Amino acid sequence: MVFFALIVPIGFAVARYLQTKCKIFELTTQRVKVTSGVFSKVTDTLELYRVKDIETRQPFLSRLVGIENVQMNTSDASSPIVLVDAVPSSVGLADKLRNQVEIIRQQKRVREIDIE
Repeated sequence: MVFFALIVPIGFAVARYLQTKCKIFELTTQRVKVTSGVFSKVTDTLELYRVKDIETRQPFLSRLVGIENVQMNTSDASSPIVLVDAVPSSVGLADKLRNQVEIIRQQKRVREIDIE
């Protein structure tokens, strides 16, 4: 019984570690590329001018180790929410994203309009 009580949490931890470790985010001046997968790779591309809102989340344990999660809410139909897990807080990813989104919107003369 104790064996299973230890193996199951360790199995979940290893699976979560592999999911996080095998996810690659690439930020360019015009888009964010997300490549994920342990055995098979999938790459999703998000144009930065489609980002509506950027939110940072830092649960208690993440604060202790100095990491945060950055969530982008987008107008992209295929990926309305893009989550970047376990980014070091010192990187300042949310601010860099916000600045680049504004720059690319001005270059492309794009404005975000919500119609309900």
